[in-house]
Amino acid sequence: MILPPHNGVIVTRDFDQSRLMEIQEVYHSVGWNKHSLDVILEIYRKSNVFSMVYVDGRVRGMGRALSDGVFNAAIYDVVTHMDVQQQGLGARIMDDLLDQLAPVSCVHLIATTGNEGFYLKQGLSPLKTGMARYRNEKLEKEYLIKEK
Repeated sequence: MILPPHNGVIVTRDFDQSRLMEIQEVYHSVGWNKHSLDVILEIYRKSNVFSMVYVDGRVRGMGRALSDGVFNAAIYDVVTHMDVQQQGLGARIMDDLLDQLAPVSCVHLIATTGNEGFYLKQGLSPLKTGMARYRNEKLEKEYLIKEK
């Protein structure tokens, strides 16, 4: 599905496998270098909600989510190419994902460090009872609050 263009920006709700190299370029532009073509293909095949932003015919941002369509959803990988950040594309992606997830009663998201303010502006709030487990020591130290 393609949403109506706005200021030359096109938002689609489809994962276009032929755009893997462009998607990888977006991830790599922000330092997410572990996103190989195989990894990107796998994570998008296993997701069921997508928002892809095109500028001048090229993928310049995307986001994805997993949802049961009723009670729960989790948004992942909201990212825009470094060259087009601060232009409202991330907000367009979030608006579209949240629109697609409107019937769902609970939408979760774990923000990358430093981007919490962006998600607050998108209407999300911190959790009182959020919990997680990381198998990567670096991520564990960055994101978890360890009990004393």
